[in-house]
Amino acid sequence: MDAPLLLSLACARLQAGEGAVQNAWCSPRALALQWAPDRRAGLEPGLSWVFLLNPAPELWLLHDKDEAYLQLKAEAKPDLSRRWSQELKGARLTEVEGDPRERWVGLIFRRRAVTGRIEAARLAFQAFPGRAGLRLDGLDLNAARMGLGQAIAPVAPEPRVEPPAFLRWKERHGDDLQAALDGRVPDVLPGEGTLLARHRSWSLERAARIVLAPRQARTDRRLVAERKRLERYRTALASDKEKHRAGLEFRARATALSAELYRLKGATHKVTLLDGTEVVLPEGRRAEDAVQIWFAAVKRAERGVARVEELERELARQFLELEHKEAAPPQAERPPQRARKPMEKKETARSDGKGRAFRSVMVDGFEVLIGKGDADNDQLTFKVAAPLDLWLHVASTPGSHVVVRNPDRISEFPRPVVERAAELAAFFSKARDGGKVEVHYCRAADVSKPRGFPPGKVLLKQWKSVRVYPKE
Repeated sequence: MDAPLLLSLACARLQAGEGAVQNAWCSPRALALQWAPDRRAGLEPGLSWVFLLNPAPELWLLHDKDEAYLQLKAEAKPDLSRRWSQELKGARLTEVEGDPRERWVGLIFRRRAVTGRIEAARLAFQAFPGRAGLRLDGLDLNAARMGLGQAIAPVAPEPRVEPPAFLRWKERHGDDLQAALDGRVPDVLPGEGTLLARHRSWSLERAARIVLAPRQARTDRRLVAERKRLERYRTALASDKEKHRAGLEFRARATALSAELYRLKGATHKVTLLDGTEVVLPEGRRAEDAVQIWFAAVKRAERGVARVEELERELARQFLELEHKEAAPPQAERPPQRARKPMEKKETARSDGKGRAFRSVMVDGFEVLIGKGDADNDQLTFKVAAPLDLWLHVASTPGSHVVVRNPDRISEFPRPVVERAAELAAFFSKARDGGKVEVHYCRAADVSKPRGFPPGKVLLKQWKSVRVYPKE
């Protein structure tokens, strides 16, 4: 924000009348002063000055219902806001200090104390990029009340040369330069109406670019990632459904064979039905055993298809929620909550109390957790991992347990995800410096730890293996 414009906007507010501060709030990157409504000054209820420090120091005029205002206010700190409001609430703007060659403006506020005496304070705003800050000084203020950002000078700095911004103003306004700096020339900002009206329109445009656009970009990235995850989930469900439907094909074969068991009982290899159809039996199985095997496969397939259809209905609901989120107007974001549930902290903490029990990386949208030690491996495998998560470990070699999260409960992980997780398991093991190594993987539910086993040692009920090179 150019120094002449900053001074002109402050002077324009002073020219409109000695506005009273109705309230104030403060966050790590902004201070807002809410003005009391003033019909003569053109200030409707809810208008506020917002001193933005990061990412660009600027002075905005926003309404308390604007999206950018709500976004910035959501970041406010109660204790910090209380201290600023305590010193500025009820104060009136009576004087503006500054130099059009320096991005520094001092606002003199006065208010009548309970004792009847007049308290004066200077709010200094330094708008240098990278060194922006606010400072509040006054004889009647608490010495600890020092504002935001880096410590800045309480008075205007001495300019050495005329900066390009000031030279442009001199060239543009000529003889009207002083009037423009005093806030009496609306043309310093584009638009129509008074300078305060133009300041508000300009502020909305700048806030949309600096505050709302990055937030919307983050939201769009999250929605795109969520849609990709749901699409992968849909593909996995379709693959599972095809596998289960393949099992339903045994129904006709099992029904026809069971109807003729009275004459085919004990037959093996291949049988011929009365209608001339040849049926190949499973290797080493008799006809009556084959019927039982096929009917059991049909029942499993029916349960699998029913479960997949249930998951597809839930997936359709998630897609509908995602579409509503994509069509919904942006909402003010709340800062992330740092508090964790006690159980979550207990499960993810290391046994020695030093940080978390595992590393976390993302592989194609799947979260991969890597244990840090023997005791931490047990913590990860038996307290963090869910039964349907994928578990990996290098065969016959000490190393970290690796878990691939499965929040969508898919039945089969993508092959690239399994291979990448296996590479990580190989890298975080004693086989790191070797060639291709064998890595066992299975569901976490297939991992057990008999009583008396040392930390990190487990038994696998069933597993598959893959050979990979160690790679971080």
